[in-house]
Amino acid sequence: MLTRWGAFVARRRVAVLLACVAVVAAAAAYGLGVFGSLSNGGYFVEGSESWDAATTIRDDFPDQPVDVFVIYRSDDLVVTDQAFADEVAARVGEVTAAHPDLGVRSFYTTESPALVSEDQHATQVLLTFPGVGDEAGLTLFREIAPELRSEVLTTDIGGPMALYDDVNTQVKEDIAKAEAISLPLVLLLSLVIFGSLAAAAMPTLVGGVAVLGAFAVVRMIAGVADVSVFAINVITLLGMGLAIDYALFVVSRFREELAAGDGTAAALGRTMGTAGRTVFFSGIIVAASLSSLLLFPLSYLRSLGYGGMAAVLVAMLASLTVLPAVLALLGPRIEWGRVGRRRPAGRHSTGHHRWAAIAHSVMRRPVAYAVSISAVLIVLGGPLLHAEFGGVDERVLPREAPSRAASIVQQDLFGGERSSADLLVTGGSEADLAAYADRLGTLDTEADLVVVPVATAGQVALWQASWPGHSQSQESQQVVKDLRAEPVPDGMSVQVGGATATTVDIVAAVGDRLPWMALTVVVVMMVLLFVAFGSVVLPIKAILMNTVSLGASFGALTWIFQDGHLSGLLNFEPTGYLDATQPILMLAVLFGLSMDYEVFLLSRIREEWDRTHDNTASVAAGVQHTGRIITSAALLLSVVIAGFATSDIVMIKFVGVGMLVAVLLDATVVRALLVPATMRLLGRANWWAPGPLRRWWERHGIREH
Repeated sequence: MLTRWGAFVARRRVAVLLACVAVVAAAAAYGLGVFGSLSNGGYFVEGSESWDAATTIRDDFPDQPVDVFVIYRSDDLVVTDQAFADEVAARVGEVTAAHPDLGVRSFYTTESPALVSEDQHATQVLLTFPGVGDEAGLTLFREIAPELRSEVLTTDIGGPMALYDDVNTQVKEDIAKAEAISLPLVLLLSLVIFGSLAAAAMPTLVGGVAVLGAFAVVRMIAGVADVSVFAINVITLLGMGLAIDYALFVVSRFREELAAGDGTAAALGRTMGTAGRTVFFSGIIVAASLSSLLLFPLSYLRSLGYGGMAAVLVAMLASLTVLPAVLALLGPRIEWGRVGRRRPAGRHSTGHHRWAAIAHSVMRRPVAYAVSISAVLIVLGGPLLHAEFGGVDERVLPREAPSRAASIVQQDLFGGERSSADLLVTGGSEADLAAYADRLGTLDTEADLVVVPVATAGQVALWQASWPGHSQSQESQQVVKDLRAEPVPDGMSVQVGGATATTVDIVAAVGDRLPWMALTVVVVMMVLLFVAFGSVVLPIKAILMNTVSLGASFGALTWIFQDGHLSGLLNFEPTGYLDATQPILMLAVLFGLSMDYEVFLLSRIREEWDRTHDNTASVAAGVQHTGRIITSAALLLSVVIAGFATSDIVMIKFVGVGMLVAVLLDATVVRALLVPATMRLLGRANWWAPGPLRRWWERHGIREH
């Protein structure tokens, strides 16, 4: 099928390319408007207890949620000085005059001592936005923030909307920084790897198409579903990364076929039937792995799934349409701008001598390689056994970010770091309420728990429980679990919400859906790899290899981000836990990417097996032919990833560093050494399938020709 498609593109190259240009231009014009369609966060578990509590508080207690807090402070004046009070009144009054629906609580309206610092030199003003969504709220915040700042008093602005604004700003800056770092390096390394200017331009071409096309797809999805702003980072990362891989696979094979003496049309047809087939299966497998993110009831994870799938599928389509059309036009001119003396190898040449030496070494000592490498990977995965999980808060930003700095000032001036939970108490007699409150006050917990009533609306009372410590710590999560486990008198119901409760629900939801995600990914991989290679042994081996490889990568991430090793070098502040959602994202992305290299390696081994039916020779030839290409692809992808590892947002840095470790480990140690060693040990069993499945594959399987 793809061979015929390659021949068609060779014949109709101008028409195909013009059609692609028109589609890409339309996608760019539409897709660049995606930033205005994205939402904030998505860190609630829809339908959970914390979600229901937050919804009830918004509906029944609309003046209670704090969207923005403003801290006014002075070295000379105290809060009760008239000049201090007048300046706060002027700043807040200017805002409320323009926005009368804005909810405001301050010391001057409530006389609450909790809104004044211990030294009396600072006060908080709490703002509640009217019932608006994320985008409208962000627009309102950006409008009022300059008016809230005082020229007389030092002003710090924080809270959820300020955090959202800083994250949006930081994401855009990080993308620009990542591209400024990675694109020039990718172009330079592509020139070294490909050996010609024309060939080196192909990954950038496909990557640009992939990113713009994915922006357009995600903007369409955002019209019917919430899509988080973090989807943009995934699009840029995977769009550029997979485009580099796919362009390298296709262009390298095309040059091989030309070097073997084929004309442009024949070379392109054979390239599409081999490397094009590999790209097709890789794209489907990576997208299928990312689709497992849609199983989770967090719009944040689903957003990353949407963005990742869009980027991967558009990169795949660009590599099978735009790229072959350009190659058909260039033909032998793909060698234009040659640097150095490198010449492409023919299709059955023995490959680079260093990879030949590695391949033959592995073939001679497969047991030693398999045992030693597996042992090292298992040891690297050790730190994962003590991993702890939490959620996202202002600490995803650097300390100098305005909203993070405001949170630090708030903790320093207003009673230290405390966590809280919202309790919605419905029904019950006064005696029942009093008895329940007394029990909470003596709850058997290590935290110094304080419970106070806040407001009442009909039959629903809002209480707040607070205790020392950070909201994402394991101790705080245990307090919420204890509160929820406390028996409630008959006729009463209690919902526990708040930041810590949200984290508890996220961790529980991730744990509940993780087995289903694993099952989905394993089943899809088994089916797709069987269709590609006609074996039931290779899919099982691939899944086991990926599991060991990913375990080692996650162990390294735990050692770095939870335990704090290398935090100074990588410029981040360790939190003592891992964000519960990030390993899920990494699992989906890295499982798909590792299969990308697996498919490319196995495709070449299968091609040699079909030609020679000699397992050892086929495995050695596969490593020789693909070793340089896989490591080159990993190097280029690592450069793209490294740009994101420089992000000032910890969760993006986590993904960047994690992918960098995993990709380099997988493409070198696992694919070049461990996989060939296990295939050498399995021998002809690599290609085994039950009789009915084997006969089905011989008739319907997609084979390389």
